[in-house]
Amino acid sequence: MLNRSERFYQRQFIARKKSNHALLEQFENLLNDYFKRENLITRGLPAVKNICSSLNLSPNYLSRLLKTLTGKSTQEFIHEKLIQLAKEKLSTTGLSVNEIAYGLGFEHPQSFGKLFKKKTELTPLEFRKAFN
Repeated sequence: MLNRSERFYQRQFIARKKSNHALLEQFENLLNDYFKRENLITRGLPAVKNICSSLNLSPNYLSRLLKTLTGKSTQEFIHEKLIQLAKEKLSTTGLSVNEIAYGLGFEHPQSFGKLFKKKTELTPLEFRKAFN
């Protein structure tokens, strides 16, 4: 019985491809809008819970959906977006690493540096030097 219900649950992600892609697009647009706002310093990093409530989905459902479509969890998706924005700022601006970290919503620049190194295997300064 449990196996059958698990198969049924997994089947919904495959059967609803069009609507799932629309949800993925909404999720990406929501993230882009979040990072375009100027008050990231006071708002902080986007939380999975807040994004899910904006999309009217549960965190588990969104994470499973993203895992099925992209192979990444919601948190991994957010981290990738953060790293993409950080790379852009490191390569195109003269802002310090601390200014970039605060500008992206990190409370502590060390957390930003740790995440950046984990995802890119380079520190932000090493990335900037390699880019220039």
